[in-house]
Amino acid sequence: MTTRVLAIDQGTSATKAVIASASGMLTEVDTPVRGIRFDADAVEQDAEDLLDSIVSAGRAALGAAGDPVAAVGLGNQGETVLAWDTRTGEALGPALSWQDRRSSAVTDTMDPEMGAALLALTGLPLDPYFAAPKMAWLRRSLGDRLRPHDTITTVDAWTTFRLTGRFATDAATASRTMLLDPATLDWSADAIDAFGLTGMPMPEVVPCDAPLGSTSAFGPALPVIGAIVDQQAALLAEGCREPGDAKCTYGTGAFLLAHVGERHAPSHAGLATSIAWAFADGTRASCVDGQVYTVGAAVSWLERIGLIDTPEDLDRLAGSVSSTGGVVCVPSLAGVGAPAWRPDARATWRGLSLATTREHMVRAFCEGVAAQVALLASAVADDIGGPLATLRVDGGLTRSRVVMQLQADLLGIPVEVYPHACATALGVAALALRGLEGPGAEDALVAGWSPAATYLPEATPDDAAGRLRAFTRALEGS
Repeated sequence: MTTRVLAIDQGTSATKAVIASASGMLTEVDTPVRGIRFDADAVEQDAEDLLDSIVSAGRAALGAAGDPVAAVGLGNQGETVLAWDTRTGEALGPALSWQDRRSSAVTDTMDPEMGAALLALTGLPLDPYFAAPKMAWLRRSLGDRLRPHDTITTVDAWTTFRLTGRFATDAATASRTMLLDPATLDWSADAIDAFGLTGMPMPEVVPCDAPLGSTSAFGPALPVIGAIVDQQAALLAEGCREPGDAKCTYGTGAFLLAHVGERHAPSHAGLATSIAWAFADGTRASCVDGQVYTVGAAVSWLERIGLIDTPEDLDRLAGSVSSTGGVVCVPSLAGVGAPAWRPDARATWRGLSLATTREHMVRAFCEGVAAQVALLASAVADDIGGPLATLRVDGGLTRSRVVMQLQADLLGIPVEVYPHACATALGVAALALRGLEGPGAEDALVAGWSPAATYLPEATPDDAAGRLRAFTRALEGS
């Protein structure tokens, strides 16, 4: 009988659960995540809502599939953190989303030399995006209310504990904290001390295909096997297993990752370096990545302010004009990540005139998203010693023909759309299969897929370069 697994992708705005086997995806369930709150630089999520979405999605997927599964794998949203009681698993407050920028108060006051030392050790630049600054800010905020048995961790360690009773995180997720020594795949005492987290309980770091215990949260007891951060799961699912392979996920934000081999070295182009995956047999890989913090979130913002009525309006409006009419949009509603690392930057529209229409503004937004990704791809090219050959893409915004065509135009390379809406969950499923059946069991699930669509560049190199120069000037002034 073909081995079937349940794979969970716990994301910012939704939790996906799929039933998959080596032959592909069999069942998919998408459960919205409630309880997210925005207030200036604060972005918080109700921790129990996150856990409830995991359980609800998993149970619904199993119910729809009917047949039993052999294991469940867990994917997580990365740099989101929370404080909790390691004895009971009780959350001590809301989770700080990866989008939360309040930890600028930590990073802005740290010694630049310490930031350089942390970059050399971990591969991550000192920025509020990563987990350790948020953990430090939350510890300062809670102060004496924290007890010796309380901790602050990435949210996956908490959900794993609540599901299995084990206090653990995987190596890829741990590498997104700024606290992991990638050489040893264990916590760095120096990094922990630098962020004022000394003495706090820290989870065990395990391989991405390791068994984590069992859970009865979805019904009959199931082994939990395999855990990984969301973007690295998508990198695996899209078959980016050789140096130079790259993908970009267009979700709440856009995240471009490129495989760089086993060597874990800081980027010289301003990107972040983290563990792509580390397996129980010693196999491991690293990746460089860059981020556009607001993509799907920015589309939702466009809806809230009335510039569009639905996401489908992006193509209807932007596709009705052949240019932006001189308008340039920098859609950085939550700061700028790699390679500039400017958490204080904010979104702008430039070049507005009395001739500017709604259609021009929407097209400028679409081009601004594509331009930010193109700048990240240029930084990746600097790191890997040559341009990308293709970019594999997934996520909700890949449904926009206008955005994807603009992306191919500004990159000057083909853009291949992944055929499934749940790349992260399929990457998690691949890890669960590998953990169950051994190395190579994941191959059939992550290799040999055909793009749902391929976009080829239509702009001339000179035109694309001019549009990127205009965007760069606007970005520098944002």
